[in-house]
Amino acid sequence: MSRRRGRQPSPEERRLWEQVTADVDPLAPRGRARAEAPSAEPDETPAPVPTAALPPGPAASGASALRPPAPPSPPPLSPLEPRQRRRIARGTRAIDMRIDLHGLTQAEAHVRLRGFLSYAQSSGAAVVLVITGKGAPGGSPVAGERGILRRVVPQWLSFPEFRPLVVGFEEAHAAHGGGGALYVRIRKSGKWGGR
Repeated sequence: MSRRRGRQPSPEERRLWEQVTADVDPLAPRGRARAEAPSAEPDETPAPVPTAALPPGPAASGASALRPPAPPSPPPLSPLEPRQRRRIARGTRAIDMRIDLHGLTQAEAHVRLRGFLSYAQSSGAAVVLVITGKGAPGGSPVAGERGILRRVVPQWLSFPEFRPLVVGFEEAHAAHGGGGALYVRIRKSGKWGGR
């Protein structure tokens, strides 16, 4: 392949470039020094070879050079389409499955939710109802908060481990539990490119 030559600067452009670069000092050479003509008499002490200092950080260890690139980030979660939501709220579109996480600890709820969503996907469900509960009015005496599952289940559904199962989610209609429940859209089997 031949090398393409660019346009040569005009005499006026050369003169302007000379003016601009007249007071510029060249940078110190990096890495490899330029080859100099050998002198007639050899030096007794060889000149030290300059080495480029590595910047401190993870790149200096060399571990990041061996690490494979990160997988592409998954697409954003999407809520139900308005028409589908209206049909579910009116009862003209049935919810395919439901799970009630009332009274479970976070660990128990997490395991059951993961298993339920996997089963819903393998069964061909499109929309499921996940009931978290609104929490006791007095709140938890230990945590001092109301409705811990109500708060953490949406976070879990956003985590990478659930993305192959979940397309999106949103708060349920009041008829299905309102703030204490979620409509979850299930991803069809084999439609996830992140595996």
